[in-house]
Amino acid sequence: MEFSFTKFDVVKSLKQSSRSIRGITNPTEEATWSHFQDQFDNLEKHTQWGIDVLEKYIKFVKERTEIELSYAKQLRNLSKKYQPKKNSKEEEEYRYTSTRAFLATLNEMNDYAGQHEVISENMTSLITGELTRYVQELKQERKSHFHDGRKAQQHLETCWKQLEASKRRFERDCKEADRAQQYFEKMDADINVTKADVEKARQQAQLRHQMAEDSKAEYSSTLQKFNSEQHDHYYTHIPNIFQKIQDMEERRIVRIGESMKTFAEVDRQVIPIIGKCLDEITKAAESIDHKNDSQLVIEAFKSGFEPPGDVEFEDYTQPMKRTISESSLSNSRGDGKSEPKFGGKSKGKLWPFIKKNKLSLKLGAGPEDFSNLPPEQRRKKLQQKVDELNKDIQKEMDQRDALTKMKDVYIKNPQMGDAASVDHRLAELGQNIEKLRLEVQKFEGWLAEVEGRLPARTEQARRQSGLYEAQNTSTVNSCAQDRESSPDGSYTEEQSQETEMKVPATDFDDEFDDEEPLPTIGTCKALYTFEGQNEGTISVAEGEMLYVIEEDKGDGWTRIRRNEDEEGYVPTSYVEVYLDKNAKDGYKSLQKISE
Repeated sequence: MEFSFTKFDVVKSLKQSSRSIRGITNPTEEATWSHFQDQFDNLEKHTQWGIDVLEKYIKFVKERTEIELSYAKQLRNLSKKYQPKKNSKEEEEYRYTSTRAFLATLNEMNDYAGQHEVISENMTSLITGELTRYVQELKQERKSHFHDGRKAQQHLETCWKQLEASKRRFERDCKEADRAQQYFEKMDADINVTKADVEKARQQAQLRHQMAEDSKAEYSSTLQKFNSEQHDHYYTHIPNIFQKIQDMEERRIVRIGESMKTFAEVDRQVIPIIGKCLDEITKAAESIDHKNDSQLVIEAFKSGFEPPGDVEFEDYTQPMKRTISESSLSNSRGDGKSEPKFGGKSKGKLWPFIKKNKLSLKLGAGPEDFSNLPPEQRRKKLQQKVDELNKDIQKEMDQRDALTKMKDVYIKNPQMGDAASVDHRLAELGQNIEKLRLEVQKFEGWLAEVEGRLPARTEQARRQSGLYEAQNTSTVNSCAQDRESSPDGSYTEEQSQETEMKVPATDFDDEFDDEEPLPTIGTCKALYTFEGQNEGTISVAEGEMLYVIEEDKGDGWTRIRRNEDEEGYVPTSYVEVYLDKNAKDGYKSLQKISE
């Protein structure tokens, strides 16, 4: 219900006198909302607008918290995406200072994301939650105040209606009294009217006059009551209500200001922690040591091989007495024996397993004694294995000592436990320790062998790959013929091809292309199935019997023949060899003659 003050005649005078009554003479003097009796509707709209502003700010903060959460989640996912995966090659790369600094950056970014989550949580609890509850209370308070204002206005309107009714009744009674008096006077002047009629008219006039007096008294009383109610309405009730509305609105304004300060303070509280995260990132960047990383590369790829010596001149003017230098890069075997076949065609068969060897190194496959690695790398791996085994032995011994003490306690205090219950475990620990010690002895033997070979290296050894005899069925050693080590200890097929191109092919070489195959020096039985997928190798099936045409010369490979057209190399550990003594002696004699 809207207030309308134009009904009341007294409103103008009250408004004109209100300023002087309250002592306000300067129009520019600060006034309270109690002076806005005629702006009730506008104040209602204004307070509703204030609540809308507050709800809009709550929505703004809520969206900010969602952005902070989304940003933190994206930062965490980014950090997790680039974290090294366990048991992967990436994990090994983090021994370098640059990659460790990157890992530290990822960890700090994770903490950085956590601070944005803190911002979101604090804004939600300190601003969004508090303001949401406050808005509900504010709406209830506003509703109550404006309800009281409407109720007061309705009461004043009721009083005004009563005053109007009393006034109209007084007016009517006065008119009736005048008419009764005039009628009495007329009757009294008429000589034809009886005395009884005159008396009756006089009594009627007196009655009307009494009714008019009663109406006048009632009107006067009602008017006084209305004036009192009106005064209380405009100077007490409505000002009090408007003052409460003003206080409510000012509290809303103060509250939204405090929330904005909290909004900034929540951000400011995490700035020191974010600064520490950035300082740690800077510190990690400053810890990068290029010299240290370079040294790690040297330690990681140092092979222990020495550069090859000079290639000796091979005299082809004496065809039947050709000598292949022991230092030649085209030496067919590590022991320096000559190959019966000459020329590029024979070399194609004597350069086995290059691709498979490189693949094995990449995949980490290799024998137990790491003989597939260059000497220096093999020494490091063996030393690392020995250290790991010694740690395992120490753990087992610690457990054994603890159980022994427990057993002694049980023996002294049988009520605490059965001493025989730990005997089985002690026996297991003893067996485990013995097995580990045997393993340590085995690896220490291989380590001593490698360390014994490293100091004194012959010219021939510098040209070989440094791969030693295979110790188990998974060996994938490369033949020592026509190869040299690359800086990372691996061997490439391109080097072999380049070496072959350096040896001129002549007509003399073609004369030996169709020479007789090598004689057999024994037989062998395949212990395991071997897939010969590289050039120079031959596939065998488990249990298959084959001919041996060249025994293992220390590189872990034996040359065999299946028939006249199929021959190649297989790992020595894959076959069981039965050499024919007479054939072997004849073969050695043939070698001496050819040399």
